[in-house]
Amino acid sequence: MTLGAELRHLLLFVGLVAIPWPAAAADRVVAIGGDVTEIVFALGAGDRLIAVDSTSQYPDEAEALPDVGYLRRLAAEPIVALAADLVLVSEAAGPPIVLDQLRGVQAPLVMIPDEPDVAGVVAKVQAVGRALELDKAAAELAARIERDVAEVDAALASVQSRPRVLFMLNVGRGAPLAGGRDTSAASIIELAGGRNAVDEFDGYKPLSQEAAIVAAPDVVLVPERTLDALGGPAALFERPELRPSPAAVEGRVVALDGLLLLGFGPRLGEAVKTLASALHPDLPQPD
Repeated sequence: MTLGAELRHLLLFVGLVAIPWPAAAADRVVAIGGDVTEIVFALGAGDRLIAVDSTSQYPDEAEALPDVGYLRRLAAEPIVALAADLVLVSEAAGPPIVLDQLRGVQAPLVMIPDEPDVAGVVAKVQAVGRALELDKAAAELAARIERDVAEVDAALASVQSRPRVLFMLNVGRGAPLAGGRDTSAASIIELAGGRNAVDEFDGYKPLSQEAAIVAAPDVVLVPERTLDALGGPAALFERPELRPSPAAVEGRVVALDGLLLLGFGPRLGEAVKTLASALHPDLPQPD
């Protein structure tokens, strides 16, 4: 081989090495966060999932997958042992030290944003779509979510009165855990045409009897499991915190699936429409 031919051969070899081959789409995916898992399924990629966390309870196929633990109390070992191609993790997950461990030893770990509003859901969908190389499907899903919420918002334009809604996450022997400002509960209530009855604190905190009286809710909103565990609406309104409330007088309680209500995932439009219809029985229904 002449020197010129050898040089051309070398340049060709270097060129081939320097040009990366397209990476194969991840087909062994772990999803951590019920909303993240829902998005994966909504994008048609549920068959790529090999495990999820314990908050991933929808759709039914998700509950049949191996469980790597609770969203906020993860351990690195069971996730690493799965040898996944991709780990999609909600920003609500933790503890931070475990996420740091996963970044150090795990296949690509992608953090998915967790903001409880319409723009936040669109950002989640887009992030999952990019990670799974399903950008077109993600764009279509995001557009549908925005359209569904906009339809409910348009119907709410004719509503004159917005009820005060008290969200109670957990009702046990002690003070109930209520949703204050800057929570998923507050956001979904607002999107559905209500007003959050608790404005004295941020996050989810125990609600004293005095604070409940000040809240004076017209409607009490609870996850279905909470109401079932308590024994139904009658038992709920026997609580001393709620007995004097307008909601108790009128018997107005709304119970919805917790993940649908607070997940801020691909079913956001359904959640907003369902809650808006419950808060405003005369609300015109979108076509």
